[in-house]
Amino acid sequence: MKKVLIANRGEIAVRIARACADYGVQSVAVYANADIDALHARMAGEAYGLDGDKPADTYLNIPKLLEIAKKSGADAVHPGYGFLSENAAFAQAVIDAGLTWIGPKPSTITQLGDKVAARKIALQVGAPLVAGTKEPVKDAAEVLRFAEDNGLPIIIKAAFGGGGRGMKIAWRMDEVAELYESAVREAVTAFGRGECFVEQFLDKPRHIEAQVIADQHGNVVVLGTRDCSLQRRNQKLVEEAPAPFLSDAQRERIHAAARDICAAAGYVSAGTVEFLLSTSGAISFLEVNTRLQVEHPVTEQTTGVDLVVEQLRVADGLPLSITATPAPLGHSIEFRINAEDVGRGFLPTPGPVARFDAPSGPGVRLDTGVQAGSVVPGTFDSLMAKLIVSGATREQALARARRALAEFHIEGVASVLPFHRAVIGHADFVGTDGFKVHTRWIETDFANTLAAAVRAEPQPDGSLLRTAIEIDGRRVSLGLPAVLLQGLAAAGGGAAVQAPAAEAAKDAAAVTSPIAGNLHAWKVADGDLVNEGDVIAVMEAMKMEMQVTAHRAGRIALQAEAGSYHAAGTCIARIEA
Repeated sequence: MKKVLIANRGEIAVRIARACADYGVQSVAVYANADIDALHARMAGEAYGLDGDKPADTYLNIPKLLEIAKKSGADAVHPGYGFLSENAAFAQAVIDAGLTWIGPKPSTITQLGDKVAARKIALQVGAPLVAGTKEPVKDAAEVLRFAEDNGLPIIIKAAFGGGGRGMKIAWRMDEVAELYESAVREAVTAFGRGECFVEQFLDKPRHIEAQVIADQHGNVVVLGTRDCSLQRRNQKLVEEAPAPFLSDAQRERIHAAARDICAAAGYVSAGTVEFLLSTSGAISFLEVNTRLQVEHPVTEQTTGVDLVVEQLRVADGLPLSITATPAPLGHSIEFRINAEDVGRGFLPTPGPVARFDAPSGPGVRLDTGVQAGSVVPGTFDSLMAKLIVSGATREQALARARRALAEFHIEGVASVLPFHRAVIGHADFVGTDGFKVHTRWIETDFANTLAAAVRAEPQPDGSLLRTAIEIDGRRVSLGLPAVLLQGLAAAGGGAAVQAPAAEAAKDAAAVTSPIAGNLHAWKVADGDLVNEGDVIAVMEAMKMEMQVTAHRAGRIALQAEAGSYHAAGTCIARIEA
């Protein structure tokens, strides 16, 4: 390899660009319109526009990505995580274009990326499993039948994807159908495919995973475990390595199952095998993520292995630089720094980042995709950065984490920093009387008394206005940020384009948008009678859906159309008593 196209954005694109520099190859970034001035677009050796705003038009658009690879002279593609990273068709298209795919073989992605097929392989090698559907379900009726036969709760999961997208837990029969439809919609938005399967849900389990790296010579090495139990909306917030409070027998069982599953699938490159650990101590296989994980830095810190460079080595046909599971080098904890308002139920808060003062010092690493002056767009994931804190022991890592989190300051958008500061001192997480965190701990055990953040500034218009110009006799396409033209118009006395609508007046009838995002669908018709607590709409922001409920009973008058974008606090309907 000589030049790598990074088919992603944000902090992981920055991370890969740095690894390319360390490995001695060039890097090429791509960007959606809103990302034209993003850190990853400036960090890579060169960057090309994807001419679009939505995931389907940009980071999920295979023809555009391959055309840019050709145009830039890239000879390899790294997909990062999310987007097309677990898409076998994209991997095959990269290979068919004569490029090197930095990841598992397409056939392996199909086997293991399809969670139903992965279950079959896990059964073949003797990995522990809970009851689940053998194939993706066809409709909500099939999900209901499974729930009736196996009991509640159940979990509905996208068959193609990861990161908590398209994942819903049903605790009541009357919510099964709607949650299934919501999971399908999220899966289509995030991964381009909506197939889902169903399995029994273990109440209050821990989430334990094993990092695997494998080369083209048949070597498969497990690099240790991680605990990723601290989650909200099925998405991880805090991860640590090695997974604490495991017995030697449990750790070896997880290592062996992960190694056997990947070996049986002929795995190549980095991958993660995930498990649930019940309160009884039983282990159940969950899924295989056929890509680099968000939380890979904690494994790097505790093994001394650069996983991205290792991926590049493997793609180049070189053998692994490590041949056996290493003894952990201390302990490492990662905190995802998302643009979300903890005091408002982790609502996404896209917008401009006015201040970004990150910590440093012994044991502190920061992987970031933003800095002061950056804009967090509402179209994509809410992850801004990752704070990774390491120490010789878990106790030292916790002490350093308290110091680092106290030093971290972000303004302009809300962040999850207040949550991290609260949880780092919580007895359930610290393990004073045993480790009591589980995958639904935030929803069931964490008393969220944290104050809501100050409303974020309205998200600036991230669109590009394109025109053709001639430079030295050659016609080229020029894209100018709309906000730049607005500023020029204002400076020249012209009429500036209106900013997004201000927060709606606080009258008793107004139904306001709880987030900055798209109004996906109305669940009621104009003029319907609604009761307090009824679901009246579904909004989508940063690839996550959120229900809007009626704040009182009355007759509803819709004020906005499905598919329209709204700033947080704008009026979308009125309910007259």
